[in-house]
Amino acid sequence: MCGRFVVAQVGSELVGVLRVDVEADDLPSPSFNVAPTDRAAIVLDSAKTEPPTRRLESARWGLVPPWAKDPRIGARAFNARSEELEDKPMFRSALHRRRAVVPASGYYEWTVVDGQKVPHYIHPADGSPLLFGGLYEWWRDPQRADEDPQRWVLSFTILTRDAIGDLGSIHDRMPLFMDADHADAWLDPTTDNVRDVLDAAIDAAPEVAGTLAHHEVSRAVGNVRNNDPSLIEPVDS
Repeated sequence: MCGRFVVAQVGSELVGVLRVDVEADDLPSPSFNVAPTDRAAIVLDSAKTEPPTRRLESARWGLVPPWAKDPRIGARAFNARSEELEDKPMFRSALHRRRAVVPASGYYEWTVVDGQKVPHYIHPADGSPLLFGGLYEWWRDPQRADEDPQRWVLSFTILTRDAIGDLGSIHDRMPLFMDADHADAWLDPTTDNVRDVLDAAIDAAPEVAGTLAHHEVSRAVGNVRNNDPSLIEPVDS
């Protein structure tokens, strides 16, 4: 799973490889401890234009489906198992029409040593951006007026798959990593072969995983109130 991640850069610095057309004005600031229900930047291809417009938008972490009574349901939907998407009403519709890429600098995962939870920071060894496959949804707040700009909530979830290799020694799940080519195919809202695109992304993720490094970091990352660059610095075991 992926329950915390890092976005040390914003805007074009983070997503240059994805050729974004439009960047939102309200993108979140860099964060070294993004947690569920926080806001983060996501990339999506809007099908409202022809050809689709690639956008970098600010979204709430934790998918809120259109039929939800309130957005609190999203706090439990910050991850989604790639192999189960078509079987889950929460994610099925988004899989077919609302796919996203979540750019990050890295993410945290925990092991248990002698009964103590030990955090690790996992990141590209060369410092390049890390891309997670995701889904997004729009939810309309029925308590807000039609003219209220806050009536629409954009939310997202990060997809996961079985962990492999070195990452499997840390946790049995890992995010669905993508390279730029698979990200382009994943974002395309006009594709009809969604199953093929998903399978290709699942199969390609281990190649990206093999390029990642990791090290133990301070347990301070466990407190969501802590948020500064020291959280990703290595510490002695």
